[in-house]
Amino acid sequence: MAELIGYARVSTDKQDAQAQRDALLAAGVPAERIYVDAGLTGSNRERPALREALAACDAGSTLFVTKLDRLARSITDARDIVDELTRRGVRLNIGGSLHDPNDPIGRLLFNVLAMIAEFEGDLIRARTKEGMRVAKAKGRLRGRAPKLSPKIEAHLVAEYRSGNYTVAELSEQFGVTRSTVYRAVERATVSEFRAVDVTLPLPAAE
Repeated sequence: MAELIGYARVSTDKQDAQAQRDALLAAGVPAERIYVDAGLTGSNRERPALREALAACDAGSTLFVTKLDRLARSITDARDIVDELTRRGVRLNIGGSLHDPNDPIGRLLFNVLAMIAEFEGDLIRARTKEGMRVAKAKGRLRGRAPKLSPKIEAHLVAEYRSGNYTVAELSEQFGVTRSTVYRAVERATVSEFRAVDVTLPLPAAE
């Protein structure tokens, strides 16, 4: 049976990689074959655990990641990794979907996934910048940071809670300050707390 090598990444030391570990273990990756980078973004090319994971891969083995953005955050980075896997004769499994870089169709599908991942990030940034431009044109900003719409703010909070992005990455991605990110998360937390029914039942009359 071909050996499975697992790789996981979280953007900050405070984020927990356990969910990724659990998914890799459930897929059959041995615990001692799971490599984790903590406190490193996907755009950081110097990821020690990733280098160790790639070095552990032999011809015929499979590198397993839970999501593509855990492995790479740009098309260029993704292609570099695929080129290395191809040279080593290693297959790539993304969340249960197997991609063989040595197979033309598998390589094509992987490149499409990488393009979609990068496009989604670019699209969010473009929409945010366009919203800022429109707001400035209407004289709403007056030099201050833009106010996020409820829908975009909810998306920001969801991305933060996913543990896939740092505050700095979200700040850049959504075109807002870090303080705005923290305030959005705080508002969501307070709102959810208030929505919880904490009314205690009255004691029964004697």
